[in-house]
Amino acid sequence: MIGKLTGRIDYRAADHVLIDVGGVGYLVYCSDRTMATLPGVGQICALFTDLVVREDLMQLFGFPTLVEKEWHRLLMSVQGVGAKASLAILGTLGPDGVGRAIALGDWNAVKAAKGIGPKIAQRIVLDLKDKAPGVMAMGGTVAQATGDAPAHAADDSVIEPVVVAAPPTSAQADALSALGNLGYGPSDAAAAVAQAAGNAPDADTSALIRAALKLLAPKG
Repeated sequence: MIGKLTGRIDYRAADHVLIDVGGVGYLVYCSDRTMATLPGVGQICALFTDLVVREDLMQLFGFPTLVEKEWHRLLMSVQGVGAKASLAILGTLGPDGVGRAIALGDWNAVKAAKGIGPKIAQRIVLDLKDKAPGVMAMGGTVAQATGDAPAHAADDSVIEPVVVAAPPTSAQADALSALGNLGYGPSDAAAAVAQAAGNAPDADTSALIRAALKLLAPKG
């Protein structure tokens, strides 16, 4: 299993890159969102990868964070969702948006991805709702893929590693952990944090906890 690649981009296409790792070129397919964050040809990048093997094909898919890779794995576990559909969803919503949509049961947000119909979107939300809290909580425990790239190329010319940008998710993860410590169930906590984060995307952990607690408070 190839879990991560760090190397020089030799070629960029609309939906994939060719990454040279020690003289071996790997074709890595990425979502539109990830492609937009990658550096140009000749620069170093690092991606977490997932290898999909079929009878007639082997393909590598790349992700800037382990959280996004995990969402890809879970999305593909849903009947009717292949790699192309998963990348379309992640490209449209991003990993945070996927978690928020599933935690809130918002299948219309999932349906906004190209090629995703209402039945598939509803199935995704139903099948993955109980798994959303665990993936959302990963945001505080994993780092984005950055440069453990080599400091020198084969010709000894200096290479400056390029960081692949990814939005921080630790505030949501920390808020989920705090609500869990207060006794709230994972699904309820995830839905409240997702809604709070959607209302205030830049909120820090304390603000998310306060907003989520208000949402979880008994009505009436």
